[in-house]
Amino acid sequence: MSEHRIPAAALHQWVQDLWLAAGSDAREARLTADHLVLANQSGHDSHGVGMIPKYVLSWQADQLQLNQRVSVVHESGGIVSLDANRGMGQALTEEAMRIGIARAKEHGVCVMGLRRAHHLGRVGHWAEQAAAAGLISIHFVNVLSKPIVAPHGGYDARFGTNPFTIAVPIPGRPPLILDFATSAIALGKVRVANNKGVPVPPGCLIDDHGNPTNDPAIMFPGPGGPHGALRTFGEHKGYVLAMMCELLGAAVTGGHTIRPETLTHEHAVWNNMLAIVFDPARLGTSTTFGHEVEAFVEWVKASRLQPGTEDILFPGDPERQWRQLRAETIPIDAGTLSQLDDAAARVLQSRGKSPGPLTHLALD
Repeated sequence: MSEHRIPAAALHQWVQDLWLAAGSDAREARLTADHLVLANQSGHDSHGVGMIPKYVLSWQADQLQLNQRVSVVHESGGIVSLDANRGMGQALTEEAMRIGIARAKEHGVCVMGLRRAHHLGRVGHWAEQAAAAGLISIHFVNVLSKPIVAPHGGYDARFGTNPFTIAVPIPGRPPLILDFATSAIALGKVRVANNKGVPVPPGCLIDDHGNPTNDPAIMFPGPGGPHGALRTFGEHKGYVLAMMCELLGAAVTGGHTIRPETLTHEHAVWNNMLAIVFDPARLGTSTTFGHEVEAFVEWVKASRLQPGTEDILFPGDPERQWRQLRAETIPIDAGTLSQLDDAAARVLQSRGKSPGPLTHLALD
C-alpha cells in the first residue's frame, strides 16, 4: 500500500488543532501532539498519530475524559499513588512524571503508582523525561483493553502487550533507553502492517487454532470472525515478564488487571504504571558511575562486527537515528491516512469544527 509524506511541523499542528477542536485545553493538545508525532519520528508508528482514531472513538463514547489532572490518592515521602481519572495519557503521564521526578530529587527515590490513565503512549517517552533530569527510571505497565497476547503454552489471548522500560542517563552521552513490549511485536505494528497489506515477521502471531501465521488480518477480523493472538517475545521469558508488568503495573498501583470483569469499555485503552525513579548519585557512586558506564560502553562497542552490521547499537540509538531521518517529513500509509481523515470528520460531526482532512497536507 502506498505511503504519503506529511511535513512534521504541519502534522504536529494538525494533531494539536484536532484536540483543540475536540475540547482539549492548549496544554493537553500540545503535549498530545508532542508525544504522538515524536513517536512517529522515533520510528514507532505503532504508537504515533495512528492511535488517534482509537482515541477519538474512546472520546466519543465518553470513555476518554479531556482536561483531567492527576489526583494524589496516597503519599508518604518517596512513595506516591496517583489517579489519572481516565484522562489523556500523554498529558496526565507528563504531570505524573514531573511529580515523581520532584520527589526523587527530594528523597533520592520515588516509587510512583499511576492508575486509570488513558493510553499513555510510548513508555520510552517517560523514561526520557526522567533521564533528562539525570535520574534512572524503571517502568512496569499493563494494558487494560481487549486481550490480545496468549500466555506461553496457550493460544487464548489473556493480556495485553505490557511494556517494560528502563532509562539510564550517561554523563556526556545520550541516555540508554530500553523500551519494549513483552509481546513479540506491539499490536500497533500489526495494525500498521495490516493497513499496508504486508505480513508481519515470523513467530509473532498465532491464529484461532494456535497455528503460526504471518497474516496481520487475524488480529482485525470482521464481526464474528476468528481472532488470533500475539505471542510473547522469547517464549517463556517474555511471558513471565508480562505477568510481572500486569501485577506490578496494575494490582500494586490499585488499578485493574485484565479480566472479563474489568473489560467494560469498548474503545478505551487504559494503562496502569508502576515507576521507580531514583538519583544514582545518592548511592554514593557519583565519582565512579560515569567512568564505569563509559568503560563498559567502549568495551561493548569494540566487539568485532558480524557481516552486514555497521555498528554496535545501544538502547535508544535506533530511535535517535529515526529522528534524524524523519526530522522534516513523516511517512503515513494510505490506510492510516484514511482513518485519520475519518477521525477528523468525527470530531467535526461532534463539535462542529476540526482541522480538516490530513490528506490535504500530504506532499505526494
